Amino acid sequence: MFQVSRAPGDASPRTEGARESLHVMASSKRAGNDFGFQFSAMASVCEIRIAGLARRKAEQLAHLAIDEVRRIEAKFSRYRAASVVSRINAAAGSGRPVDVDAETAGLIDFAASLHGLSDGLFDITSGALRKAWDFRAGRLPQGDAIDALMPLVGWNKVVWRGARIELPLRGMELDFGGFGKEYAADRAASVLQERGVNHGLVNLGGDIRVIGPRPDGQAWQLGIQHPRERDRLLAEVPLADGALATSGDYERYFELDGARYCHVLDPRTGWPVTAWRSVSVVAPACLAAGALTTVAMLKGADALPYLAAQNVGYLAVDGQGQLHQREAALALN
Repeated sequence: MFQVSRAPGDASPRTEGARESLHVMASSKRAGNDFGFQFSAMASVCEIRIAGLARRKAEQLAHLAIDEVRRIEAKFSRYRAASVVSRINAAAGSGRPVDVDAETAGLIDFAASLHGLSDGLFDITSGALRKAWDFRAGRLPQGDAIDALMPLVGWNKVVWRGARIELPLRGMELDFGGFGKEYAADRAASVLQERGVNHGLVNLGGDIRVIGPRPDGQAWQLGIQHPRERDRLLAEVPLADGALATSGDYERYFELDGARYCHVLDPRTGWPVTAWRSVSVVAPACLAAGALTTVAMLKGADALPYLAAQNVGYLAVDGQGQLHQREAALALN
């Protein structure tokens, strides 16, 4: 399944074939009746790819899918003052629970379930820890900043009653960043499938949901970013259905005194993870693939047995640059 382009330590340039596979995600060029529509959302470069339809029809459908992505971003981004998540966070410590709709409740239920299945590592209250970390400035948290925030972290503190949620402590926050983009990719793909698209993909910053093979029956060639060399691919993944997602320590980070500090924070300690440079997972849905990559990054030495138990394919690069992979026979619907 995973075709490794180069060993992690090989600095030779990538092939043109690898370059083309990357631009399956980032190109807006036309190849026959294969159209790509670029846009920006969720702080990422994104693309809808549709093949096998006339240009005008493909463009109409792409706009519908893009509208769905932007709807989800507006509804769930913690950076949008009017979002559901911001409304929940603003009520933290007030004693007033917040009513949520069925879509929001479904996502919170998903996060709660994954919290249990990951032994508490996947925790949507851990976003409060970002207040201690300034990845742009590249400096470590000051004094007891992390210790002061740790009491605000813990899904077990949240009062969740199925359609009503309360954050009991002022300063607590929910953050859907661990799965919001992947959920949006799945939803955009559903919008396209419901309207007859059988060949295409949705790529939101490298989290990809595939909608059937190319019109000629061939799989899409998807590229996985090398975690240490920005302009190189680590591997290519031929995928005709399902999803590919990646989490890594190269997305937001800084280096200080020879150590790398990335944005994936362990809710048990408040500090960045260090065991893995990147983890990529193939799964039937992007929501599942993305969540599993995050949990694996947090699992440390237990990541690979955990992923194997989920029966998913993965490609992981450990902290020493060694590759680990597993191919799985996926029953994709």
